[in-house]
Amino acid sequence: MHLLLSGILIFFLSLSAFGATTTEGKPKRELKNNMVEVYNILPPSTDSFTEVFTEGMLYGRLRMNSFVWDWSKDNNSENKDNYAFGLGGSLVYKTAPTSGLSATAGVYYSDSPFAALRANAEDISYVKAGKDTFSRNSVINDNDYSMLSLAQVYLQYQAKKTTLKAGRQDFESLLISSNDTKMIPNTFEGFSAQSSLIPNTILKGAYFYAQKLRDHTAFHDVITYNTASGNSMENQDDSAVHKGLSYANFTAAGETTDHALVVVDLKNKSFKDVQIDFSYHGIPHVLSSLTAEVNYIIQVTNEISITPGVRYMRQMDNGGGAIGGASLDGNLASWQSGLSSNGYTNPKSLDSSLAMARLLLKKGPFVTQIAYSQVADEADIVAPWRGFPTGGYTRAITQYNWNANTKTAAAEVFYDFSKYDIIPGFSALIRYAIQDFDENKQLTSGGVQADSNVLHLDFRQHISAALNAKVRVGLMDAENRLDGRDIDSYNEYRFELNYLF
Repeated sequence: MHLLLSGILIFFLSLSAFGATTTEGKPKRELKNNMVEVYNILPPSTDSFTEVFTEGMLYGRLRMNSFVWDWSKDNNSENKDNYAFGLGGSLVYKTAPTSGLSATAGVYYSDSPFAALRANAEDISYVKAGKDTFSRNSVINDNDYSMLSLAQVYLQYQAKKTTLKAGRQDFESLLISSNDTKMIPNTFEGFSAQSSLIPNTILKGAYFYAQKLRDHTAFHDVITYNTASGNSMENQDDSAVHKGLSYANFTAAGETTDHALVVVDLKNKSFKDVQIDFSYHGIPHVLSSLTAEVNYIIQVTNEISITPGVRYMRQMDNGGGAIGGASLDGNLASWQSGLSSNGYTNPKSLDSSLAMARLLLKKGPFVTQIAYSQVADEADIVAPWRGFPTGGYTRAITQYNWNANTKTAAAEVFYDFSKYDIIPGFSALIRYAIQDFDENKQLTSGGVQADSNVLHLDFRQHISAALNAKVRVGLMDAENRLDGRDIDSYNEYRFELNYLF
């Protein structure tokens, strides 16, 4: 295994000698720490139809991801140690815009070609963090570990400070993200718009009628779990999915299984040193949420700043609670008076809220933060679109800490060692989270996990302008469940390489 990984690393390093950078020494696009893509150079505008394609630009990416998941105890039916490996890449082509109109298409490929580095088909359901390197549906049905997806293809119209897109695309908001940390991004099908016509304001909106998760090759409904044939892997099956909002439950209630996700997102910096964010996410006749966030930058010196921030989210039941129940595990969908509520205040309502606060300190290359979040003792927060409600505050690697009555305290430190050429291109992040779940909500097999402490480590090395490597480690120390089972403690390890050209 070590020889294989070394060989792959040498292969990626050899590529960095080729023309992957612009004349300014930067790659045509870069990756932020959260793997969101930033385009440094775009095709020039043209008035000639023939130049629409000849002046277009191709953006390439080669990548590798490997995963090891080590359970504290794997000698039971719930857990098995697992590992995964993905090798692949993407090609994104953008035409040159003419009269403001352009097009983008992106094809993505992932494969797990080495049997020694992947789980067997019979153990595929046990794979955790590495499951997005393959399609479980394809492995189980066809023993096929590869994925090929036309995940992006859209038309774009640019007019002054407004951009319109129609088709398959990525999108970033509070609850929606491309979350491109594995092999293929999470993308959506529909319409979106972004405008900065209002001074100091960025306004975004979207209407999406389909989603493709990272381990899927086909698009599906944005909220419906399972299909008419009972195949959950062909519909919304994100780890944070609400299993009570299923095909069978929607159908039994006489409701449609085809839904749309409506998003409105606003960022405003009209006030000095203050950023205000408002977000709306809604699925008509199911549920919606409103979120407000304020961050205030206090400039202590030229090099030191302190930023207190607060975020409050209100989730509103628009009919989904009566269909799927208050818990994400779906066990309250059939709840009736007299049955156990599994610790939920109102078992048939999705009304809930989530409050967060943080204090962030920046000093040159050093950034540290403490944060706290608390979910109301009402319903679980519904967010299966790869944007995380507690992201940026208390969420640690792989964790979903937005179940009802969950309290989390977290602290983190980030240091950019390249800032003063201490270690060129190297940065590190350490995050520690203390998670207090509601034990009363463990009463079912799919209930919330036990109280836990999580240590999360990220180490990133920019080997060149186009090539970077990342190591991620998650160490979970959890208590036993109420029934005595030790099923929530584990260690996970990830290694990732990305080359952009």
